[in-house]
Amino acid sequence: MSAPRRLVSAVAALGLFACQQPAKAPVAPTPKVAAVDAARLTAASGDVANWLTHGRTYDEQRYSPLAQVTTDNVKDLSLAWYVDLDTDRGQEATPLVIDGVMYSTSAWSKVQAVDAATGKELWQYDPHVPGETGVRACCDVVNRGVAAWNGRIYVGTLDGRLVALDAATGKEVWSVVTVDQSKRYTITGAPRIIKGKVLIGNGGAEFGVRGYISAYDADTGKMVWRFYTVPGDPSKPFESPVLKQAAATWAGEWWKQGGGGTVWDSVAYDPELDLLYVGTGNGSPWNQRVRSANTGDNLFLSSIVALRPDTGEYVWHYQETPGDQWDYTATQHIVLANLMIDGQLRKVLMQAPKSGFFYVLDRTNGKLISAEPYAMLNWAKGVDLATGRPNIDPNAYYSKTGKPWLALPGPYGAHNWQPMSFSQQTGLVYIPALDTGFAYIDNPKFTPQSLGFNLGLDMASASMPQDPVVKAQVLASIHGYLKAWDPVAKKEVWHVSHEGAWNGGVLSTAGGLVFQGDATGTFAAYGARDGKPLWSYSAQTGVIAAPMSYAVAGIQYVAIVVGWGGTYPLSGGELAKKGSLGVNRSRILAFKLGGAAQLPAPKLDNAAVPEAPPRFGDEATLAEGKGQYSHFCGTCHGDAVVGGGVVPDLRNALAIRKADSFASIVLGGSLKDQGMVGFSDVLTPAQAEAIRAYVVGRANDPR
Repeated sequence: MSAPRRLVSAVAALGLFACQQPAKAPVAPTPKVAAVDAARLTAASGDVANWLTHGRTYDEQRYSPLAQVTTDNVKDLSLAWYVDLDTDRGQEATPLVIDGVMYSTSAWSKVQAVDAATGKELWQYDPHVPGETGVRACCDVVNRGVAAWNGRIYVGTLDGRLVALDAATGKEVWSVVTVDQSKRYTITGAPRIIKGKVLIGNGGAEFGVRGYISAYDADTGKMVWRFYTVPGDPSKPFESPVLKQAAATWAGEWWKQGGGGTVWDSVAYDPELDLLYVGTGNGSPWNQRVRSANTGDNLFLSSIVALRPDTGEYVWHYQETPGDQWDYTATQHIVLANLMIDGQLRKVLMQAPKSGFFYVLDRTNGKLISAEPYAMLNWAKGVDLATGRPNIDPNAYYSKTGKPWLALPGPYGAHNWQPMSFSQQTGLVYIPALDTGFAYIDNPKFTPQSLGFNLGLDMASASMPQDPVVKAQVLASIHGYLKAWDPVAKKEVWHVSHEGAWNGGVLSTAGGLVFQGDATGTFAAYGARDGKPLWSYSAQTGVIAAPMSYAVAGIQYVAIVVGWGGTYPLSGGELAKKGSLGVNRSRILAFKLGGAAQLPAPKLDNAAVPEAPPRFGDEATLAEGKGQYSHFCGTCHGDAVVGGGVVPDLRNALAIRKADSFASIVLGGSLKDQGMVGFSDVLTPAQAEAIRAYVVGRANDPR
């Protein structure tokens, strides 16, 4: 495709929905609890005390106008209260605060309501997501937050439900299944509510699903419309004319493997233009040779798509990575702002996607304004402003060349899901950026499996080299940053370096501050204009979520949900251990000037590393074990059997000592309630034993 084109079409409201518990009574007048309506959400920028939607405002700027905490007094910021969470996986939520009540989520899609001034728990809702759902999630059993509307709180659950709760009690009002639960869909993103419609997408593009975003009536749970992001089976009627046109950019039998393009996180809305902006994800599988015969742009993968929120009607799109085969998603945080560019005030949309280019688009029509590298990259030599297309290095097409491609960035991206922030005070965007490379290697023997990541890559060959010199070089190339980016001047203004690559989202405030947590467990405040470190606090756990700020009774609070996890600690192996505290202590922390609360001293894990069982297996068995482990196990238990501090490190597991114990877990699913399902459908007993041989061998290797 050339630069984004306006395709005149309308999306039909199609699809079935399953309503497990429909609302029976008419909607009551707006209650006092969570009294949020369209007028209040539209005017959220002026509601300085509250945080009413995921990014505080529809434009997702994550900028708080509160200025009680400033560069001068932030040194006096201290803990006001904390709440221990009862899940010990990655915590990615941004809480809402509405009239003195905080609504947040934790892993496994649980929802909490607490007094925002004291931290007293008011209620908790557990959707009872089956443990075996964990194997469907590419990137931990996380949840990024809730939405509020007319006395109700809305949450998407990992197993694909959208649930409405009574904001006063936490009781379930209605629940709908938004996905085909026979497929490997998940929901980790926060819903958004626009004009009484709850918007929710899903994830699963590594597992053979077809992406879409749906709108549900907030009162009843009835589906209003659905927009598919990739075309389906062309032998059947297309859901809309635009998908027929998109199908011309695909080849082969892509629909049999889903296609991907999931809308798993980023959503923004402009009430004046009445445009909804969604970011779409990677293809399924990653490898375009397998997905689309190495042909076509594969719309609408890795794109920003503008829709009408009332109907789901397509308006325009901009594709950032045509024919994506590197997992360069466009699902990263979308921010809307009005900027003076070349003497003209422009309504812009800004994004720092995985690809490493910072995009500024005209949000009225999708026209590209600028695209400059904000991080290290080598896959493209720039973006053509006339066509909107990246100038991709021919060597990057590993599926065409058949040769490995050592890419910057890799699939973790130059910026992942962690939200960035735009300061209205400085005009700068603050990006949690990272440098992580990856070796993309085509797997000519790839066939899709019902379990494991379906990427089309040789993941065993891409595993961390065990030569000490090479390993040291790889680890030295891994970096994390907080970067201040000027979207008008198109350049970096300052950056702060972090020890590890996987760090938290960002908040900026009118007090001249930028807040961010990091992998070492440090929650810090920096000067928004110069990046000068001004304050820090030990959270006792790695921080990946984004902070937020609110006020109760005239007192400003800064709050953050903490707890180490996510895709990088699960799958990164030794990369994830670099610069990381490597432990999960899940909590909500709230700070104010002169706070008097203290965290308890952390309990130290003094358990000795158990002696490894004797090695076994010949070279062929170990090679088989490494290959099967890399495909089926490494995404949760770490590259090269090195745990990142979220799930148990298999090198220390007692089960690896006995073949029958190992087989009962890996094949029999004896731990399925904890997320470890049985793999007997895709692994033979001999293959499971080969995996055990490889794991035992790694347990004996130097650490």
